[in-house]
This record gives sequence, C-alpha cells and structure tokens, in this order.
Amino acid sequence: MRVNSKRSTLLLLMALAGCSSDPVPTEQLRVTDEAIAQATASGAQDQPELAQAREHAAQARAELASGRNKPARQAAEQAELDARLAEALVLQAQQQARTAQLQVRIKRLREQLEGQ
Repeated sequence: MRVNSKRSTLLLLMALAGCSSDPVPTEQLRVTDEAIAQATASGAQDQPELAQAREHAAQARAELASGRNKPARQAAEQAELDARLAEALVLQAQQQARTAQLQVRIKRLREQLEGQ
C-alpha cells in the first residue's frame, strides 16, 4: 500500500508539473514582429492576411498584458503565419508577373525568328 501511495504522489506531481504556466512568449513576439515587418517590406501592405497578422499580434499583446501566456503565444504564432502567408502571396504574384513578361518576350522572339 505504501508503494502505491508513493506512486500516486509521484504521478500527481508529474501531472502538476505538466500544468505549470507557460513562459512569456517574448521570443515568439519578436519573431512575429519581424515577419510582419518583412511582409510589409515585400509589398504585402494591401494583403488581407497582413491585416489579420496585425490583428493577431495585437490580440497576443492584449493576452500577454492580461497574464495569459498560452493564448498570447498562440495568437503570436498565428500572426506570424498570417504575415508569412501575406508575403508568400505577394512574392508569388510578383513571380507570376515576371513569368508572364518573359513569355511575352519569348513569343516576340519566336515571331521575329519566324519572320526572317
């Protein structure tokens, strides 16, 4: 019975340790701010995903101010993902525009070669 009691106590302590509070997500907020700045610099300022990123970042700071570290970290992570998506969409659109320009040039060159 004594061993069972010690085992139960150990399991309880391990469970409580797993429930300990989340650390302050300062590094995640820094990464989030960098992702938002990078997306803005890439030309994503008009992307709705960047607006969502800013909203999630503000939510993360509000959660942090209320001492809710886990929701703050989750909101900051979502903000980072939104910002990276906004940047990726802008870069994809830019690449598609460059591809279209190259296709037009190739077509003109082919027409010139066929005309000779």
